[in-house]
Amino acid sequence: MKRKAFLVFIVLVFALVLTACGGGGGDDAAAGPIKIGGIHDLTGPTSDVSTPYADGVRDYVKFVNENGGIDGRQIEFMSQDYAYAVDQAEQLYSQYTSEGIVAFQGWGTGDTEALRTRVGEDQIPFMSASYSAALTNPADAPYNFLIGTSYSDQFIIALQYAKEHGATTVALLHHDSPFGTSPLEDGKAWAEANGMAVVGIPMPGGTSDFTAQLTQVQDAGAEFIVIQNVSSPAATLTKDVARLGMDTQIICLNWCSDELFVELAGDAAEGVIAASPFAFPNSGADLIQNEIRPYTEKAGKNLDELGLHYVQGWTTMRAMVDAIRQVVADGKDVTGPNIKAALEAFSNYSTGGVTTPITFTATDHGGNKALQLYQVQNGVHQKLTEYISAGG
Repeated sequence: MKRKAFLVFIVLVFALVLTACGGGGGDDAAAGPIKIGGIHDLTGPTSDVSTPYADGVRDYVKFVNENGGIDGRQIEFMSQDYAYAVDQAEQLYSQYTSEGIVAFQGWGTGDTEALRTRVGEDQIPFMSASYSAALTNPADAPYNFLIGTSYSDQFIIALQYAKEHGATTVALLHHDSPFGTSPLEDGKAWAEANGMAVVGIPMPGGTSDFTAQLTQVQDAGAEFIVIQNVSSPAATLTKDVARLGMDTQIICLNWCSDELFVELAGDAAEGVIAASPFAFPNSGADLIQNEIRPYTEKAGKNLDELGLHYVQGWTTMRAMVDAIRQVVADGKDVTGPNIKAALEAFSNYSTGGVTTPITFTATDHGGNKALQLYQVQNGVHQKLTEYISAGG
């Protein structure tokens, strides 16, 4: 009995030593899979752009796992369709956090903003496809990180371009949601400070004829229309502009700056300007040519058909995973606070030419400050400018 008691004592001491050294217990016990949660809009009102984005996120996880994972550890990515419903997003977030996720890939502005307080309390680093400027300030959203240029900066860059080309009034035609209205007030403030005017006009969901909204554009005397919406309604609006014979320049922000918009709008897309923080598949960017395109070819997929938003999703998940890689390389436990610290250490982090280099700090989680303007010419987005930032 004494011998057995002594052996039990030795085992307990050994276990305590392992725990103290980080070799047992806690997040990295047995070096199991690294769990990340996610939501996608695959059947809701933004599914036309969310589906390829989700494919890019999920395929990057497959790419990592097929190439040895993160220092031998596989990524377990748990995600579901939430159909753009905030309550469903909150339910799935709760489910995944209870299952031990250490980071989260979100989607929409409404759900991302609704979750930001809980995300901070739970210490879960959170990236999404929402680029609301409200998410860039760590004082309000300490665990949210933006890979794309904020909607406010996108709109201000569009306003700068409009002003340079003689516009005095710009209409923002926007999705009727927090996503749609996100850049409106910042754009109005910039316009007022620069001798311009901005009028915001909602685009009700399910509308097949935007004549009423375009009448408001004409009544306001707007020379430019900026669209803050996804591809399908943006294409309908653009065809209505052509049908009505309006001589109004259109600029699409991120979520209608894509191949689907051109396909749906047809000839009406010619001359439309795209304000895109992300490089198109035909751009020749290093990450696209050396990583994304070889993967899609091997998987039997056509990257040019998958499009810009696939590249966008891949790049976003890649940044999150690279932060986790750094945590592992530093010999630290893969926890939310450690991932957050790794992200805040990103200084000119390279996305392989898909975006400008990303820099996060403890006081600014808006890592991308610039974008390029493209113009549809002969059915293809052609680069119109080099990178432009808001204010310069």
